[in-house]
Amino acid sequence: MRILLLTPLLMLCFYANYGQKLQITRLELVNDQLVVHYSIDDSNPNNEYLVSLYASKDNFSAPLTKVSGDIGQEVKPGQRKATWNIRAEYGDFAGPLSVEVRANVFIPFARIKSASLNKKYKRGKNLSVGWRPGNTNPVHIELFKGSTRMSGELNHPNNGSFSTQLDKGLKPGKDYRLKITDSKTPSEFVYTENFRIKRKFPLLIKLLPIAGIAAFLGGGGGGGAETDNSLPNPSAPPTNN
Repeated sequence: MRILLLTPLLMLCFYANYGQKLQITRLELVNDQLVVHYSIDDSNPNNEYLVSLYASKDNFSAPLTKVSGDIGQEVKPGQRKATWNIRAEYGDFAGPLSVEVRANVFIPFARIKSASLNKKYKRGKNLSVGWRPGNTNPVHIELFKGSTRMSGELNHPNNGSFSTQLDKGLKPGKDYRLKITDSKTPSEFVYTENFRIKRKFPLLIKLLPIAGIAAFLGGGGGGGAETDNSLPNPSAPPTNN
C-alpha cells in the first residue's frame, strides 16, 4: 500500500437556509479507509438531508460511491460520520487529497406509510398502500415478485393512496413488493417492504372434494352389484349304473 497524503483538514460550510450549517470536524485515516466526521446544524431537527462525499482527484465532479455510514438520503441533523473505502474506489493511490461533504435538504417525492400495507394478501383481494407526497408529479406504481415486474399503473396521481385487485393467477410467495417511481425523475423511486401473497383458499380445502369423490367411488354402498369370490362346491363323483 502506497503512502496516502491528506491535505490539511478542509472545512466546508454550507448554508441552505437561515439556521442551517454543515462542516467537516475531523478526518481519520484507518488503513485503507478515511473516516469523515461532520456535523449538520439545523434549527429544525425534523429536516432530513441528502448527503454526498466528494474528493479532489476528479476535481469534486462526482460523488464517491464506496462510502458507508451517514451518507445518502434521510440523514438527520447532528454529529455524523461517513467511512470512505479509498482502495475500493481508487485502488493504490499516492498523493494529496481533499474531501468535501455536500448536503441538501431532502424532500422525498413519496414517503411510504408502512402501516398502510399488510404483511400478507390473498389472490383476488384488494391491496392498498398509502404514502406522503412530496411533490405533484404523477407516479408509476409497479408490483414486483423478486426482481420480476408483474403488473403496474403508469402516471397515477401523486395523491398519497393506491388500491388494486390482485390477479387471481399470481403465484403464491413472500417476496412481493411495490415500487413507486417519480414519473418526471425516474432515478427517484422507493420500494415498500416485502409482503406475502397466498392462495384465496388453502390447497387442502381444494383437494378435499376430490378426495371425497374418490372415497365415494371406492366404497361399497347400496345399489352396486356384488361379486362372489368364493370357490364353487366340488362336483359330485360320477355314479356307476
